Amino acid sequence: MSIEKVILVEDEEFLRKNLAHYLRGRRIDVAAVETIEEAQSYLVRDNFDLMFLDLRLPDGDGTEFLKELNLRPSKPLIVIMTGFGSVESAVDCMRCGAFDYLIKPFSNDQIDVALKKAEKFTHILKVNQYFSLSEDQESQNELIGKSRALEQLRQLIRKIAQTQATVLIQGESGTGKELVARALHRLSPRSSAPFIKVNCAALPENLIESELFGHEKGAFTGALNKREGRFELAHGGTILLDEISEISLAMQAKLLRVLQEREFERVGGTRTIKIDVRVIATTNRKLDESVEKNEFRQDLFFRLNVVPIHVAPLRERVDDILFLSEIFTRRFVRKHGVAIRGVTPEAQKVLLAHNWPGNVRELQNVIERAVILCEPESCIDPETLNLEVRMSRGSAKGSDSNELNSTSSGQDQPFMTLYDVEKLHIIRALELCGQNRTQAAKLLDINIRTLRNKLNEYKGQLELESNSSENSNAARKEAVESV
Repeated sequence: MSIEKVILVEDEEFLRKNLAHYLRGRRIDVAAVETIEEAQSYLVRDNFDLMFLDLRLPDGDGTEFLKELNLRPSKPLIVIMTGFGSVESAVDCMRCGAFDYLIKPFSNDQIDVALKKAEKFTHILKVNQYFSLSEDQESQNELIGKSRALEQLRQLIRKIAQTQATVLIQGESGTGKELVARALHRLSPRSSAPFIKVNCAALPENLIESELFGHEKGAFTGALNKREGRFELAHGGTILLDEISEISLAMQAKLLRVLQEREFERVGGTRTIKIDVRVIATTNRKLDESVEKNEFRQDLFFRLNVVPIHVAPLRERVDDILFLSEIFTRRFVRKHGVAIRGVTPEAQKVLLAHNWPGNVRELQNVIERAVILCEPESCIDPETLNLEVRMSRGSAKGSDSNELNSTSSGQDQPFMTLYDVEKLHIIRALELCGQNRTQAAKLLDINIRTLRNKLNEYKGQLELESNSSENSNAARKEAVESV
């Protein structure tokens, strides 16, 4: 993270002009002043990354000004300059918050060393601030499983991690795509550098550019200070663009330039910032199909799809279901402080029979709920898992009778999985709204992106009973294929 703005407080004209000239030669904006009063006026109007401060100034003592600066909520790093250096003076300045201490006369090499130290410190500070605000709960988890598909995935990760290639990870929601990205970073030569995640689906359209590339002070309403974007924070490390398929075409064009040139400008800025990052992108959609529908740029797809990784859904990794359920059970027993004996064989059969549309994330949530609801000193049984619901005739009103396999009036319906109930409910909402997905999303009280992702899951899986009416069949097929 480069030092871009410096304020130089020095009353000796020759040194002030020469140092300012050298700093400007390094493409640094410099405000050169000779008094504390002038420096205060600049600090009120703008933010600076670094200050070179002389200890003896015409209108005051630099040490006292240093103490005053450290009371400010936002302050530059301060490098003290003095021609009367001593150990006592240096110790006193460091205690008051100075970043570095230079004794006059000093060389340009010493200035370069101070700038590099300040750049590294600023980068580490910004990254730590980002992580302190992060609420990522999956960062402590690793890829767990013993199936053949997962072992092949681990081997592929180990092979790809040592390269610098851009990686596109595709798979259904809840399969652990982010865990794959973290494993790639952890096993790479960049493992000691930052791993920065950007959830593209969660960022509003009007803020995503600022989040990715940062902004300058005054770039838009509310931009009270300069802010570094996620790409800058990831310099030297890895950036994860989660759900990359959700960004707009306009933003895709700007992202393409970053992938091609590894440079960008902040919002409202003119300075070109060069970065060294490895890009990993994830999506739960098939990007090649999105390209055909003109929803995703083909050139950006080619840039991202250098090394593709597909994460198999949990229903294709049956060997992992019971293995994962055992691990999750132990984990949540410790977390919630409950005492249970395990999972009954009947419950294990239910786990194996379930379709797991939500994949590993759904299994984790189901086990956590079961651990919480299970009676002390007992085992998790099918009722505690609650993976199936009993549909009454009244609750099935408006649904196709053949889909629910209805029986005589007053009798309960056969068990249906939550996946099937949700699917029928969404399709029914689309029918009521005349296949208008926006209205259906409002009726269901969900985000339009969530509805689209659900329809993507159902696409190719919806098979109505042969005795369903042709009109109903056509309507449902249209609902799923109108993604």
